[in-house]
Amino acid sequence: MRFSFTEEQDMFRDTIRDLLSNRCSPSDIRVGIASDDGRVPGLWDALADMGVLAMLAPEEAGGLGMNEIDMVRVLEEAGYAGFPEPLGEHAAVAVPALVEGGAEHLASAAASGEITCTIGLDAGGPYIVSARIADLLVLEQAGRLWAVPSDAATFTEQPSIDATRRLTTVEFDTANATLLDAASVGMATDRAILSASAQCLGVSRRLLDATVEYVSQRHQFGKPVGSYQAVKHHLANVRIGVEFAAPLVYRAAWSVASPKSVAPADRSRDVSMAKALASDAVDAACRAALQCHGAIGYTIEYDLQIWLKRGWALSAAWGDARRHRSLVADAIGV
Repeated sequence: MRFSFTEEQDMFRDTIRDLLSNRCSPSDIRVGIASDDGRVPGLWDALADMGVLAMLAPEEAGGLGMNEIDMVRVLEEAGYAGFPEPLGEHAAVAVPALVEGGAEHLASAAASGEITCTIGLDAGGPYIVSARIADLLVLEQAGRLWAVPSDAATFTEQPSIDATRRLTTVEFDTANATLLDAASVGMATDRAILSASAQCLGVSRRLLDATVEYVSQRHQFGKPVGSYQAVKHHLANVRIGVEFAAPLVYRAAWSVASPKSVAPADRSRDVSMAKALASDAVDAACRAALQCHGAIGYTIEYDLQIWLKRGWALSAAWGDARRHRSLVADAIGV
């Protein structure tokens, strides 16, 4: 088992980081929040041009033939950047489910960026992210996955703490949908949980970086706030949480990417371990960031609130830390 990333994977991560740094700034995110569709103009197409949307599609479907180990740090970078569109839902879950379900023409369209997908699975609860901008939804009903065109579904808007994660409930009739008979609900669920875990890591790192920068510049009693031991301890605890969570998230990516080596029950256990620690890490990062920034950190005018709200949303998405600890306990017979 290899836990280190290859040079090529590092280079791809760095390329995505540069793109998001240039094209997904807080001001760009605010433009998306103020728009009807919540999207950053041109960014989805840029990711499609780079092949990000096609990473988990095979080459015969117009994809890159990569796996979750390649994808995990792309999703981490999306969390760090506060990327406001359904990248994990589309590229990490829907595209491989369409491929495995035999809907190659839909998978090819999704991989090229011609259509946008999102997902709705029982494990994620009733609310679906970015359903209004999706052309196709991969939805679970009675333990099976269906590909549902957006014009064959009925949407009801729901409130969301995070304005970049617009939520709806969706109803559909299977008569107007395509059954993805060979696609596994369990695998799709584990991919969704892994995606949320990776993004939790990215959000945690962004909150930590922003807070370190702030307490280094903010002075009180003639010296930086960050020089006080209590503040250092808060931020050190956040760093420890992130560094402990990261290897488990990367291990979970390996487990999901290795179906011939890892049994489904072991894969789900590894994914739950990752989500438990990633949720803990982002919860701690949110608390420390808000406390160290003071009241300014929660104001809508201050950019930190973008990552605070994303962190709170992702921490609970697809099961919070307590839920996944319970699943791990069940898996190991505790």
